[in-house]
Amino acid sequence: MEPSSLYATLVLSGFLLIGIEIFLPGGILGIIGALLWLAAAAVGYFQFAAPWNTLSAIGLLLLLILTFIIWIRFFPKSRVGRGLTLTDNLDHSQSHNQLTVSVDDAGESISNLRPAGIAHIKGKRHDVMADADWIEAGKPIRVVSTQNATITVREVPPCD
Repeated sequence: MEPSSLYATLVLSGFLLIGIEIFLPGGILGIIGALLWLAAAAVGYFQFAAPWNTLSAIGLLLLLILTFIIWIRFFPKSRVGRGLTLTDNLDHSQSHNQLTVSVDDAGESISNLRPAGIAHIKGKRHDVMADADWIEAGKPIRVVSTQNATITVREVPPCD
């Protein structure tokens, strides 16, 4: 492939991948597009005659920096960006999982606790953590601690 066509292919491919990144966010396509622009800058620097080699490399690097600045500045305000961004103010919200249980409350494991799972305690479902061993679903449990919004439970041994 001729150097000028390789250069044009790299620049256009990078531009296309960065453009697709707007609609398929995740970062991978944008990073690959930026790397293609860097490769185009290197190809342009080593293949073109002076002063076009330096102007080409500097121009592509400036274009890459400008694209990044525009992306950071304007994408969150765009229709697509607003759809992907959480804008709700959660200052006055309350946690859904407020602890309504206390130590020694009894319940039953709904799912297998290996070690985390779901249990039914005081008429409500709660995310819980098994204290020591894994606990199978349907076993009686007792709350042994409630620290940092984590409910730790232990299986109640069967009465003989």
